[in-house]
Amino acid sequence: MSKVTKTIAAGLAATALTTFGAAAETWDMPMAYSATNFHSATGAEFAACVTAGTGGDLEIVTHPGGSLFAGGEIKRAIQTGQVNIGERLLSGHQNENALFGFDSIPFLATSFEDSEKLWDAARGPLTELLAEQNLHLLYAVPWPAQGLYFNKEVNSVADMAGLKFRSYNNATARLAELSGMLPVQIEAAEISQAFATGVAESMVSSGSTGYDRQVWESLTHFYEVDAWLPRNYVLVNADAWNGLEESTQNVINGCATLAEYAGDWRSVQYTDFTLNELAKNGMSVGPAGDTLTAELKEFGVIMTNEWLENTGDAGQAIVDAFNAD
Repeated sequence: MSKVTKTIAAGLAATALTTFGAAAETWDMPMAYSATNFHSATGAEFAACVTAGTGGDLEIVTHPGGSLFAGGEIKRAIQTGQVNIGERLLSGHQNENALFGFDSIPFLATSFEDSEKLWDAARGPLTELLAEQNLHLLYAVPWPAQGLYFNKEVNSVADMAGLKFRSYNNATARLAELSGMLPVQIEAAEISQAFATGVAESMVSSGSTGYDRQVWESLTHFYEVDAWLPRNYVLVNADAWNGLEESTQNVINGCATLAEYAGDWRSVQYTDFTLNELAKNGMSVGPAGDTLTAELKEFGVIMTNEWLENTGDAGQAIVDAFNAD
């Protein structure tokens, strides 16, 4: 255990003593991804940390796999108080505000280091935007870099024409449109069935999602294009947050700090593991060819400019801060 982790853990233990004895409360925490996914595992540990840190006075119970609310319903459920806490991929809500898509701009931040730099630039504006929607941000964890999955060999954009493409946000739908594919909105929990039944034939996602959903049963190729690293965000209903004792908030914040650290580390470590597992199960895994890479980067320029047009000065400030030395 690192010195930082020990310090936080000691603080949580001390705070637990001061909160013990308050009225017990349970918060249900919907999550969109399977229990075996590293985001869900991190969320479960976060929930256990809060439960232990408050001496059981606030128990958080996770509900992975879209079992309580489907992914697209989670954010609204938190805002309206149907649940007090949950995890959501905010880029799926770009129709509400284009700023939510900052982490899905193709080929802007393509590494973990760049993803962290982009998050540093966007954290303030995003936190303010969420606060306006009655949401309090606790922590965010990146996915591994997004690659392209297909049920055949693909060497150029022309090879992608007409394929049914799983989309999960505006960026993926726009990518499908630019490349001549047919976007199909599919929640994470429905991926395996969608590919098995032919509802979808391709997608852009991380090796993690492919591994969790065993997509090798239906797909044959994964191309490492490092398109972007979207993030999952753990959010709390602002009214519920403001109703907590300060000591309880301190416990939650401490657990959130640990969860973000652990999630970041897991995402990095999970990258090579999951790609190796895809290959072990028969998929062709490797970088995209020069032609496909060049064509995709052209789409990236188009989509970056479109995002900047939609976000105006707020989006430009994020990109400028990211690009600053």
